[in-house]
Amino acid sequence: MITRGRVPHVRRVCVLAWGGAAVSWELSSPGPLGPSLASCAAFLLLATGCALHIRTRLLAELRRSQEISGAVQRALLRPLPARIDGLALAAAQLSVGGDLYEALPTPYGVRVVIGDVRGHGPAALGVASAVLGSFREAAYDEASLGGVLRRMERALIRHVGGEPEEFVTVLLLQIAPDGALLALNCGHPWPYVLRWLPVPEPCCAGSRGRAPHPPARLPRTPGGSPRRERVGLEPLGGETLPPLGVLPLPGPGDLAARPCGRLAPGEALFLHTDGVADARDRAGRFFPLAGAVTEAAAAAALTPARLVAGVHAALLRHTSGRLADDVALLVLRNDRFGPA
Repeated sequence: MITRGRVPHVRRVCVLAWGGAAVSWELSSPGPLGPSLASCAAFLLLATGCALHIRTRLLAELRRSQEISGAVQRALLRPLPARIDGLALAAAQLSVGGDLYEALPTPYGVRVVIGDVRGHGPAALGVASAVLGSFREAAYDEASLGGVLRRMERALIRHVGGEPEEFVTVLLLQIAPDGALLALNCGHPWPYVLRWLPVPEPCCAGSRGRAPHPPARLPRTPGGSPRRERVGLEPLGGETLPPLGVLPLPGPGDLAARPCGRLAPGEALFLHTDGVADARDRAGRFFPLAGAVTEAAAAAALTPARLVAGVHAALLRHTSGRLADDVALLVLRNDRFGPA
């Protein structure tokens, strides 16, 4: 049975077979060689024209498919507000596939999801839509992150039916009003916490022959005086469950969200999908994510939009604009006042 996706390939093979058969027939026919060569050239030109026409149609269909997928994904990943409950946000995505993210204010704190569906294209978009839609409802209704995750699992199972190879990595975060962090991670990369750290004064480094501390930014205090600080990068971590859809979730007593410390005022969270860390340049070298985040954060003073733009630009430079996987970035900074 010939499926719809194989029709262009079958057409291409038929054109080439027809051209080859016509040329063979002409060359094997008795008679002068000149007219036979002229007929062969005509057949070859005709076959080339047919092949180019098919290629042009295929490229046009591919562009239309990408445009439709892009429009669907833009509708799915609606723009995030600049602020939610005292948190400053910024996000970016480079994909036509199954990356997803959302941040919502709820009675339990700001709840955040970021995930990556296996595969690309319309099928992955359908899975992302089902999972993300379930999160948007459950985040308001469920008192625990475990309840939210179970609702997302049920939505995934209903959507994929009997397709066990479909799965999605998911990271759920809850940021309470006092900055306390809770997390549930199903096979997704853990985020980074960014904060300003004091730089030791290089008082006697030169006299003892040691190299001085590398220069740091000098951000201003509220009074306007400079202070010596550098950006510190710390990976958030904890227990990681299998991706959603690979195995059933643990029982209710084993699915409690894990405390992950606090996000103090002025600190930021950098979330990403695995397409960022797995990106490679032409020599096969992985993207230095931690270094790029630290450099962009120092230049952007932890400003979410500028931090996302800086890492985005560094990623495109590293890969020469040729990404092999979907990419999503999300930054949240705690702008609340008072101790966390």
